[in-house]
Amino acid sequence: MHENHQRLIRIGTDILGASRNELYLSMRFLDIALSALKYEMNLSSLFVGTDGEKILFNPRYLVQRYLSDRVLVNRAYLHMVLHCLFRHPFHLGEREEELWGLACDIAVESVVDSLSAKAVQLVVSDRRNETYDRLRRELKVLSAEGIYRVLQGWALSPREFGQLQMAFWVDDHVFWEKKRDEEENDSQNSENRQEEQQEEEKRQELEQKWQEIGEKTETNLETFSKDMGQEAGSLLQYLQVENRERYDYRRFLQKFVTWKEDMRVDDDAYDYIFYTYGLSLYGNLPLIEALEYKEVKKVEELVIAIDTSESCEGETVRRFLEETYAILRSSESFFRKMNIHIIQCDAEVQSDTKITSEEELNRFMEDFALRGSGGTDFRPVFQYVDRLIEERAFQNLKGLVYFTDGYGVFPRRRPPYDTAFVFYHEDYTDVNVPPWAMKVVLGKEDMALHDAAQGGV
Repeated sequence: MHENHQRLIRIGTDILGASRNELYLSMRFLDIALSALKYEMNLSSLFVGTDGEKILFNPRYLVQRYLSDRVLVNRAYLHMVLHCLFRHPFHLGEREEELWGLACDIAVESVVDSLSAKAVQLVVSDRRNETYDRLRRELKVLSAEGIYRVLQGWALSPREFGQLQMAFWVDDHVFWEKKRDEEENDSQNSENRQEEQQEEEKRQELEQKWQEIGEKTETNLETFSKDMGQEAGSLLQYLQVENRERYDYRRFLQKFVTWKEDMRVDDDAYDYIFYTYGLSLYGNLPLIEALEYKEVKKVEELVIAIDTSESCEGETVRRFLEETYAILRSSESFFRKMNIHIIQCDAEVQSDTKITSEEELNRFMEDFALRGSGGTDFRPVFQYVDRLIEERAFQNLKGLVYFTDGYGVFPRRRPPYDTAFVFYHEDYTDVNVPPWAMKVVLGKEDMALHDAAQGGV
């Protein structure tokens, strides 16, 4: 029995090893990713799957696929590697599990179907092509996150959903991250919670590992893209979407902070011993009072420029402003008295609204209307801000945040304050900014408007 067990392991391992070698010869830009997964026989699944660390296989399934057509094994191997490169097994979150799995499969298979390598070439079915065409009417890049959102709007019947699953099914997702039941977690003992914490730490390490592999693979593709031609298909474009740096917009704004005294209790400089001793000795007379001020780091002065050209949609601008508004209202981020200039500009400055208090901020948001719809030129805003500085409208301007689609004329010289260009894209397309400027790409999930709506600001 033991000898048969070892034989099955060896057969499965040999098949996967042969598949990896064939893929490597066709797609050398994937060398690191193809070598990153170990192999392990696992009979809890009838198929193959990955947990981000290993390919877990049922040897009988592998043998059947290999004898049928070894290209099927190659595609399954590549399918699982791409799931890991795009970190699909780690990003379930609060999403619906089956819908997320389908979205990930469609995203990965769209890449595999775009490759010209003989090792993975098969005739693409009509159902797949129809699905890709329908998705591309709404998405520039078929990322799993974008596909998931589109599928939610399709209102698929159970039968249609099942047909889509069958059209794109390749591997078993049983080894992926699963949703946790909060009530069940509350009732777990400390030992189980500790095990769960260790699993979570391991999952985070694996995700970080694949993040680094993805970045190296993207660099390989960018470096050798001319030589590869269409060999890489849409993989580079997808990796650019997945590897873009994710930002917490609130934390990003903290780059533009100022040290200043704020009228609040300084708990760090407060001695409770003398305070409580005075109360016990004299009844209601503490021997020391808390300091009424504390030097804190907050944003005091800031310029927010909004590109109002025709290419920037009003709804997108409003979404950006609503998120910024939620952060500005937070007393933890800004001083009670602020000096914020919100400038609207297309090819010239259209308006400048000065905000000095929360009340003014509220009124601005209530009455907000987009002004301008011409071309885009970034220079007028910088010239205007320079003039404000000369007129002493700012005491210590730390930075300018420019919300735009990126298509315009940039200033040649670096201004005397930090500058960030914020791009909002459902699907990331690279935009070059001057070397002196910061670049931030925000997606729908990065804005986290649901937190603001729930008061989590």
